[in-house]
This record gives sequence, structure tokens and C-alpha cells, in this order.
Amino acid sequence: MSWGIELWDQYDTIASHTQKGIDFCERFTHFLKDRCAIELKYASELKKLVKNYQPKKKEEEEYQQYSWAVKFWEVLKELHDLAGQHEVIAENTQGQVIKDVQILIGEMKQQRRKDLQDGAKVQDTLKDSLAKLDKSRKNYEKAFKMAEKATDDYRKADADINLSRAEVEKTRNQMMIKNNQCDESKNEYAAQLQQTNQHQRDHYTQQMPAVFQQMQSMEENRINKIKSMVRQVADIERSVIPIINTCIDGMVKASDGISAEEDSKAVIDKFKSGFPIPEDIPFEDLSNASVIDTSNANGTPKNSLDSRKGTVSDKKRNKKDKKGGGGLFGIFSSSKSGRIRIIGLLGEESKEDFSDLPPNQQRKALNKKIEEFKKEIARETAEREGMLKMKDVYVNNPALGDPNALEKKIEENALKIDSLQAEMRKFQGYLANMDGKPSPAGQRRSSLSDDSISQSSTNMEMSQTSIPGQPQIVPNEPEVYTDEEFEEERAIDDEDGDHVGEFDHPEGDFDEEGYPVIGTCRALYPYEAGNEGSVAMGEGEEMFVLEQDQGDGWTRVRKHDNSEGFVPTSYIQCHFYDQDEV
Repeated sequence: MSWGIELWDQYDTIASHTQKGIDFCERFTHFLKDRCAIELKYASELKKLVKNYQPKKKEEEEYQQYSWAVKFWEVLKELHDLAGQHEVIAENTQGQVIKDVQILIGEMKQQRRKDLQDGAKVQDTLKDSLAKLDKSRKNYEKAFKMAEKATDDYRKADADINLSRAEVEKTRNQMMIKNNQCDESKNEYAAQLQQTNQHQRDHYTQQMPAVFQQMQSMEENRINKIKSMVRQVADIERSVIPIINTCIDGMVKASDGISAEEDSKAVIDKFKSGFPIPEDIPFEDLSNASVIDTSNANGTPKNSLDSRKGTVSDKKRNKKDKKGGGGLFGIFSSSKSGRIRIIGLLGEESKEDFSDLPPNQQRKALNKKIEEFKKEIARETAEREGMLKMKDVYVNNPALGDPNALEKKIEENALKIDSLQAEMRKFQGYLANMDGKPSPAGQRRSSLSDDSISQSSTNMEMSQTSIPGQPQIVPNEPEVYTDEEFEEERAIDDEDGDHVGEFDHPEGDFDEEGYPVIGTCRALYPYEAGNEGSVAMGEGEEMFVLEQDQGDGWTRVRKHDNSEGFVPTSYIQCHFYDQDEV
């Protein structure tokens, strides 16, 4: 079907129709822009919703162990990703479809303007031809009338006997002139008519159909482009559906991960105090002035609330405070090592050991703290090993770097490891005291001779005046008791029936002749033995390892001259034989 044949007389209608097509493209552009704005606003509102319901730091720490809270946060993450897909729809639509529509509109306007100009030229050519035809026709009519009048005048003159022959001849000549002019006008009119008919035939069969065909092609191209763009919009949305489905699947998976049983167990783990259930309240027989404890098989009176007053160490402290060791209003309280702990007049004592928590929660907090120290020590140790290896490489090949440049970093690393180990041992001691067991570091220190007390004091002084370029060694400080305090503590233990025995030396811990060699070590720094039980060493000296560091910062070694003693662990690099077996 061709517009040039079927719509040969609808030029103005076709021109108006193509303009409507361009108007539709502009309206389609506005539609896509509004659609993108809605998608972006929807995505923004979803993200705002996710942000408003994101857990705060306090809530995250409080609820992160519950599946319903954790999975809800996962749903929020999936919803945030889903919102991002709506942004993708808007961005792709803006970057691809809207841009193509705008290009199409520009091309159509330019093509339509050109086609209308071509059509106007063809129309003007036909109008000129018709105007010439009309003019020639009018000339012919005028000449014909004048010829008729001249013929009538000649006939009248020829019939009039009063006129001379010359006047009649003049009238006849005038008639002949007018007839000739009429014939010329007639010929011009016939020729113009033939030319105009040819122009009109070409106009309606060739020229205007060509213009119509161009406009038809432009319109069909517009329709095909609109069809492609509508499909492209659908494909853009379809392309994100798999990701949206993945987000929805993630929400479903999160819902499946919610477990009432696990959450109930988490509540128990979090809030379990570890206190025993209160015993039955004893009956007080006022007539016999005696108390019968229905819950005690031996009949010994016992207050049921004692089980909630604290741990064994708390009861010992209370007994000691009753004997006058608590200080004025409890402002100053003395620890077993003789150090003073200052408590605010109105505030409470700092709960570094988490003793303000119930036993079960205290144990969890201490274990968590110890694990944090272990991870940090492992990280620092790995960093230290890396620096030592790098130093060896620099020593073997000075062109790669200066080994002295790493000395300060190795010193700082050694100090940090010692500090972390001391902190970890402190919390291990808290945990051991809570469980009623002496800490590993305490057992090792108690197995040494009594001279180790003075050794610790000397080491503390050395740590403050250490030689530059060496890490400071701060060994564990042993707990010191005076004779009076020892006897008082022993009496308190006898009353409670508890025998901690921190000053009992385990048999067989240190046999001077019975330590096997378990590895070798090399001194990284020189060390002067300022304490009894330790041995001096020079930088780079090779020695045998007899006993590993038990957590107190000291390793037992044997030198090549068969002298034995302890050296700081951070001053040496060890290699154990069991590593070779593995």
C-alpha cells in the first residue's frame, strides 16, 4: 500500500499525521522520564526504609546472637539490593531508550521538514502552471471577443452605403488583425493547456507520490523504532528479574534460617547466671530457740541466701574485712600482693574481672577477652617472625636493605607482645580464680625458689633502665604475703574448709639434673643476668632449650658450659625438635 497512490489528494492530512507521530514520540519520552523518576524514587524510598530500620550499634551487639534479628538484617540487605535493581532499570532506560527516542525525534523533524519542502516545491510548480494556463485562457477569451467585435464592425461597415471604400477597407484590415491575434491567443492557450496537463499528470503520478513515499517511510521507521524501544524497556526490566528473584530467594532463605529453638538457647546462654536455685527456707521454732533446716540432711543451719552472695573469694574477702582489713569505709582495700586499690567515695570498684556479672556470664566474658588477646598475640607474633626473617635476609644481602632499620620495630613488637601476654595472663588468672584453680603462671612462679621474689623486683627495676635497642622485660609479679597475712589467710581457709595451697611447691617441677633438651635457641639481644635463677647471654649465642615458656615470659635454657637458667623469651628465637618430627 502506497500513500502516493491511495492518498494522492491528502497532502495536508499526511503532513498533519506525521506531526502527530512526532508529538507521540515526545510524549513517549516524557513517559519514560516519569517512569525513571518513579523507579528512582521507589529505590530511594526503599533504601531510606532499609536505613531507618538498620540496627544501631547497641542493638547489633545486643541482638546479633538471635536468628530472628540476624535474619531480619539479612532481609534488609536483600531489600537494599532489590532497590538497587530498580535504580538499574532507571539508569539503563535513561542511558539507552530515552536517548534513542530523542535522537529519533530529531531525525524525524529534520526528515519531515525536508519532505514538506519537497512537497511545497511540487505544489508551487503545479500552481504556476495552472496560473499560466488561466492567464493564457483569459488572453484567449479577450482576443476572441475583440475578434468577434471587429468582425461585426466590418460587416456593419460593409453594409453601410454611406461609408467610403477606404473606410470599409480599414475596418476589414482591423478585423483581420483581431482575428490573427485571436488565433495566436488560441494557440498559446492550447500549448499552455497541454503543458499544464503534463505538469498535473506528473504531479499526481510521480512527484507527489515520491514525497508521500518518503513521508510514509519516515512514519514506518518511527513506528518500528517505537516498537523496538517498547521491547527494549521490557527487556531492561526482564534483565533484572533474575537478580530480584535472587533477592527474594535470599529473603525466603533468611526466613527459613529463623529458629525458635536456637533463639531460646541463645537467651539461656546470654542470661544464665549460674547461681544455684535457692534452698528451702528453714523453719524457725521460737519455742525451742533453734532452727531446723529442712533442706540439710545433717541438720546444720544454713542460710539459703548465702548461695547468692558471691564466689568463695568474695566470702574470704568479707571475712577478712570483718577482721579489720577493709580500711576506712572500704575506701582503701588491700590485695594479697600488697597493692592498694582505690575506690571512689560514692562510686563502685572497677570491674575489670567482670565480677559484677553473674558467674556464667563472667566466665563467657573472660573467655572472650582471653581469645581476643590470643588472636592479637598470634598476629603480633606472625608480624615479628616476618620482621626477623626480613632482618636475616638483609643481613645476608645488605644490598636489599639495612637490618638496623628493623631494630626499632622489632623492639616495639617485643614490648607489645610482652604487654599482651601480661594482660592475657591477668585475665587467665581471673578465670582460674573464678574456677577455684591457681593460674598456670602462678603455679610456675610458686615452683621457683624463694629468691625469685627478689628476682622479680630486680627485673622491674631493669625494665625501667633497660639498655637502648633491647625490648623491656616485665615478668609476672609474684603475689607476696607477709607471715601474718599468710597465717590469717590459712585460718580463713581452714574455717571454710578450702585449701588453695598457692605456696605449696609441687613435687618434681624443677629437677636440676632431669631436664631433657627439647630444642635449640639463638639470642637476638645480649642479656645480663641480674637475678638469681637467670643466666647471661650474648647476641647470637646458641643454647639448648630445656623448658618452654609457660606464659610468664621466661624460657629455661642450658649453655654450652652446662650452666642452666632462665632467659627472657622475647630475647631469643627458638627451634624445637618436635617441629622437625612433624
